[in-house]
Amino acid sequence: MNKIPQFMRGVYLTGHGGINKLVYKEDIPVPTPKFGEVLIEVKGAGINNTDINTRLGWYSKNITSETNADEIESENGSWNGVPLHFPRIQGGDVCGYIIKVGEGVDPSRIGERVLVRSMQNSPASKNPMAMQTIGSEFNGGFAQFCVAKSNESFPVNCDWSDIELASIPISYSTAEGMLCRADIRKEKILITGASGGVGSAAIQLAKLRGATIIAQCSPNKASDLKDLGADQTVNRHDDLIQVLGANSIDAVLDLVGGKSWSQLLEVLKPGGKYVVSGAIAGPTVDLDLRALYLKDLILFGSTVNDPYVFENVIRYIEEGQIKPLVSQSFPLQDIKKAQNVFMEKKFVGKLVLVP
Repeated sequence: MNKIPQFMRGVYLTGHGGINKLVYKEDIPVPTPKFGEVLIEVKGAGINNTDINTRLGWYSKNITSETNADEIESENGSWNGVPLHFPRIQGGDVCGYIIKVGEGVDPSRIGERVLVRSMQNSPASKNPMAMQTIGSEFNGGFAQFCVAKSNESFPVNCDWSDIELASIPISYSTAEGMLCRADIRKEKILITGASGGVGSAAIQLAKLRGATIIAQCSPNKASDLKDLGADQTVNRHDDLIQVLGANSIDAVLDLVGGKSWSQLLEVLKPGGKYVVSGAIAGPTVDLDLRALYLKDLILFGSTVNDPYVFENVIRYIEEGQIKPLVSQSFPLQDIKKAQNVFMEKKFVGKLVLVP
């Protein structure tokens, strides 16, 4: 094992705002693992919508635009409404190797390749739904090294590359959490925003459950999503009621929201299920309560997951039931370029940064 350096490469988020709030540095002190923690040498860190949302302060309820807009909220722009402390190292997708352990952690863990569970339960809170996220409440993977809780760092044994594994944590645990929350089985489902990280993960994970999948995406991405397992694709600009028909879908997995949201309730069958974990086209929607109660629909929000959800994802990887979908990787110092590519939304799958 090489000697652990005193300083590391990394990217500081210096405040809410534009892309220039990201500052690449090579003199960030390497963190020290405390009781129950491990030090991980990061080999890959995926880019996610939440990175952009947090940088822009989009989670503030004062903002109602789509996630790529330039509106800034500086006071309560974190996902839980509690102001962030800056500088912060973002990056909720962490793949790497344990190189040091804190007190209370078995030293035999050193050398393990791990994925860190991104959205973690907060045992110190009396609220069972309380959550803390790596890269938000504490520093994450946009650096050469990061500290994580030992019990949230899951060993994974497979022949995937580090970059491929780095594409997994947020997207696949979010998708798996949505499917578990809505208890999706052999049903006909519609996935909005299906070409993104969560959407493409949801296609694979829903296919494992025997679902019939309709993926909403841009036409130039349709063949890629059919290769992943989508049975049908629809244009993201289509009138869904005309194309799919009213009362035709058992469940909707929504990552988009926006102005066309009301169509999603119309295409659901009576007794249908709607589950949401994103709103990239805008968080404010028009809800006709008659569509909700006259059709006896069930609406789910999905963010907090029990640990078994992440354990499911690890098992799918190790059993070869899913495959990674990395569009492109970038060196960490090119984070601004990578986030600009991310916001253009012209790719399928995930982008990954390599420290």
